[in-house]
Amino acid sequence: MLSAVKKKKNNKRKELQRIKKMKENEISGKIIGCAIEVHKALGPGLLESAYEECLYYELQMAGLKVEKQKALPVVYKEVKLDAGYRIDLLVEDCVVVELKAVEALHDVHTAQVLTYLKLSECKLGLLMNFNVYRLSDGIRRLVNKL
Repeated sequence: MLSAVKKKKNNKRKELQRIKKMKENEISGKIIGCAIEVHKALGPGLLESAYEECLYYELQMAGLKVEKQKALPVVYKEVKLDAGYRIDLLVEDCVVVELKAVEALHDVHTAQVLTYLKLSECKLGLLMNFNVYRLSDGIRRLVNKL
C-alpha cells in the first residue's frame, strides 16, 4: 500500500513538472513573438535599453507578468550578497530574458545567462541580440539542468 502512495505522489510530481515545462515553452513562445514584433518596428542599431523598454511594454500588453531589471543576489556559503547583478526581464517568475544589442553573441553572453539561471533557480532562459537583420538569428534558448 505504501508503494502505491509513493507511486501516486511520484506520478503527480512528474505531471506537475510536465505542466511547468509546457508552461515555460508557451511563455517562451509568447516572449519570442513579442520580441519579433519589437524588432520589426524598430530594426537593429538601437541601444539595448530601448529594446528592453519596448519588449517590457509588449509583454505586459500580452498579459504576462514581467519584472524589469530584477535584482539577483549571489548566495555564497549561506550569505546573501548584493553584487549588483540584474536580470533584464523575468517573465512569469520562470523565464530569464537577457537582451543584447551587440555585433555578435559570444560564449560569455551564454555563460552570463546560464549563471543567472543557476542563481535564480529558473530553468529556461532566452538570450536575444537585437542587433541583427532577422531577430530569429539572434536568439538562443538556454536550459538550466538544475
